[in-house]
Amino acid sequence: MTDATAPKLIDGRELAQAVRDEVRAAINDWTDEGHRPPFLSAVLVGDNAASEAYVRGKEKDAAEVGIDTNTHHLDADTSQSALLDLVHNLNADPSVDGLLVQLPLPDHIDEQTVIDAVDPSKDVDGFHPENLGRLLRGTPRYIPATPYGIMEMLSRSNVDTEGMDAVVVGRSNIVGKPLANLLLRRTANATVTVCHSRTRDLAAHTRRADLLVAAAGQAAFIDGDMVTEGAVVIDVGINRVEDASTERGYRLVGDVDFDDVRPKAARITPVPGGVGLMTRAMLLKNTLQAARLRAEGS
Repeated sequence: MTDATAPKLIDGRELAQAVRDEVRAAINDWTDEGHRPPFLSAVLVGDNAASEAYVRGKEKDAAEVGIDTNTHHLDADTSQSALLDLVHNLNADPSVDGLLVQLPLPDHIDEQTVIDAVDPSKDVDGFHPENLGRLLRGTPRYIPATPYGIMEMLSRSNVDTEGMDAVVVGRSNIVGKPLANLLLRRTANATVTVCHSRTRDLAAHTRRADLLVAAAGQAAFIDGDMVTEGAVVIDVGINRVEDASTERGYRLVGDVDFDDVRPKAARITPVPGGVGLMTRAMLLKNTLQAARLRAEGS
């Protein structure tokens, strides 16, 4: 259920800042106890503009809270074996607490092979099969940052998912599947439907949702006719659409047609300024968790 007095817009900027403030305070306590600051190492292959912007954002957030970082920038034609060598070296480096390889990777590199190569204890993205398995079992080491951020947004916005009919549009290992698992946990107690590109009569499912999460990767895919009155709508999508009226020549939009859906929604996240910022904030929490686990020898 939703808090009727709450503002309609779920402000990712405000919520992410609150998370960063908490992480910064926890890291201050951590270093006051004599520990070194957590260290996050990122690997970026190629010159994908969106990935570069996202990594810069992660670096900025990390600096704000007291996490040390470095980013390994590799050419787009870097071989898979060279990338794996770097991952193995970072796995073996005792100064590295958290390690992430920014996705997507160039077509000649098999993403799953690279994900599988990351030390599970350093896998702050939570994508390694061991960490996904631990999540499914209910004993997570790290929760993938986007689903983690969505659950945190709902909690901090006083959205009670108990008994909600939740529909997740998208079945990726990064968002859809882990989010469905989190919503099914006894701490959330939602009833979950996962839809995808082969779902018949998608709108019939989305109109049934008290909680609708759009992670389809298609701009403005969910319109007002697909949403029931009073639904909570979480937009995971970040899509570039051409817009000659802007200085950059494009603008960012979500998977939800925001202007069409907002009048019907009880709560809704914007793009930009929504889930993406919370994703970055939860990565910081995972990195602090990695430092604590390494200090404990876990």
